[in-house]
Amino acid sequence: MEAIQEHKGLVFPLNRTNIDTDQIIPKQFLKRIERTGFGQFLFYHWRFDDDGQKRTDFELNQSKYNGASVLLAGENFGCGSSREHAPWALLDYGFQVVIAPSFADIFYNNALKNGIIPIIMDETQLNQWMKQAENSEFILDIDLEKQRIIAESGTEVSFDIPAYHKEKLLNGWDEIALTLQHEDKITAYEK
Repeated sequence: MEAIQEHKGLVFPLNRTNIDTDQIIPKQFLKRIERTGFGQFLFYHWRFDDDGQKRTDFELNQSKYNGASVLLAGENFGCGSSREHAPWALLDYGFQVVIAPSFADIFYNNALKNGIIPIIMDETQLNQWMKQAENSEFILDIDLEKQRIIAESGTEVSFDIPAYHKEKLLNGWDEIALTLQHEDKITAYEK
């Protein structure tokens, strides 16, 4: 997992609620055994028609969102099944940050474990940013160390993140990296 201190990126507004993990990455694409290659299937049924052609009416297919790495979404993002493939698909597509009024617990924890910063944000502020991102190119700067989001206008909004997860993200530690910090004790025990 890569360390993240700050992320500045183009915003994609997905103004929908209750986006479940099957909408994020449909079940038929869960056959890979590695964590990569899922980005091409992100929001598949919204992005593509039955013939595999891009839908012109889905916003993520618009060129103005090429390279978007900050996703704004409605409440209860990541509900549904507990598939870890959902954060893998988001990361593989290029999203580093997801901001929503609420997340399904399992998705929230899977996102943190895989290097995505999930931020719970006040719905009023989120709606303002959604409108800005819908109308023109909109960039947000997320400072994980200071727990602040800075908009291009200079507006700063603070956010909460559990200290344990913040430390893991700042250092790029996954569960294995945390375990290996105690390698000397593990080795001593094994002896």
